[in-house]
Amino acid sequence: MRRLVAILVVLAPALAHAGPMTFMVSHGAAANPITKLGWGLLGLSIFVGAFIALAVLIGIWWKRGAGEYDARGWPVLSHGRNGLPWLWIGVPVSIVLLLLSAIWTFYVLGVATAAPGHPKITVEVIGHQWWWEVRYSEFGYPRRSFETANEIHIPVGVPVELHLTSADVIHSFWVPQLAGKTDTIPGQINHAWIEADKPGIYRGQCAEFCGLQHAHMALYVVAQPVRRFKAWWTHQLQPAADQVTGLAGEGETVFRTRCAICHTARGMPGSQGKLGPDLTHLMSRRTIAAGTLPNTPGNLAAWVSDAPAQKPGVDMPAEDLTGPQLQALLAYLKTLK
Repeated sequence: MRRLVAILVVLAPALAHAGPMTFMVSHGAAANPITKLGWGLLGLSIFVGAFIALAVLIGIWWKRGAGEYDARGWPVLSHGRNGLPWLWIGVPVSIVLLLLSAIWTFYVLGVATAAPGHPKITVEVIGHQWWWEVRYSEFGYPRRSFETANEIHIPVGVPVELHLTSADVIHSFWVPQLAGKTDTIPGQINHAWIEADKPGIYRGQCAEFCGLQHAHMALYVVAQPVRRFKAWWTHQLQPAADQVTGLAGEGETVFRTRCAICHTARGMPGSQGKLGPDLTHLMSRRTIAAGTLPNTPGNLAAWVSDAPAQKPGVDMPAEDLTGPQLQALLAYLKTLK
């Protein structure tokens, strides 16, 4: 009884959808077949393991002398006590189980990768070492296009097509509760789709080792009701504040001279950097550095001052800012909502 309770305690978080990331539950049409397959193969594996353990125990209990032996003294394994050929049972059963598993797996692969008609929204996702660039666009309306980073917002119940590629090395896009893994490969566009059947925040992760900070290359998919998603889209189209004064105004000058070469704040003249994430609505994001740090003033200050100390290996250099410059820059970044 105690063992059963211990097992339930271990499995409870996964079954209750607790924890930041799990593949044991799913909330999307592209992921549901994968989850069912995973549970099915797990059950089959447990059955096979238990059967083998039982066979070993029977072999231990069935001592030498209880069976038949040939002229060399070797046991005759093809017959049991009742003369039934065990080999003739084991091989066909194994073949059937493996064949059914393979058929089920191929079926799930087909269902999970097949796009559901013509998705209403297409999102381009580009993997970088080590963050995710996300581009939204509305066909025929270039002015209704924008970029963000490390967060993908989608409307609930609406299929979203993903165009996946990479700017440097091979990464792998994986949001286990919404879809399976899809590689992002330099010079190639792979297609995938996600759909959430309930509102929520679903954590994703790069699933292909891509360098020093592979483990710190996370993303979040935010599934919202359609009305809230449209409001978010409209807000994202807005440029950064064009008139800031006081300490934030001084910070805008620091941004132009120290940050704009790599980053963009749409609406700021001369801010066209493409090496780093678009910062137009930085403060609306939950994390910075691709999920490494919560987006708080303290973490933002530490990141701006010395990013390599927070995430070794990143391309963003440590900035030699004075105290007043750092405070002014932080004041400006807080206006990017």
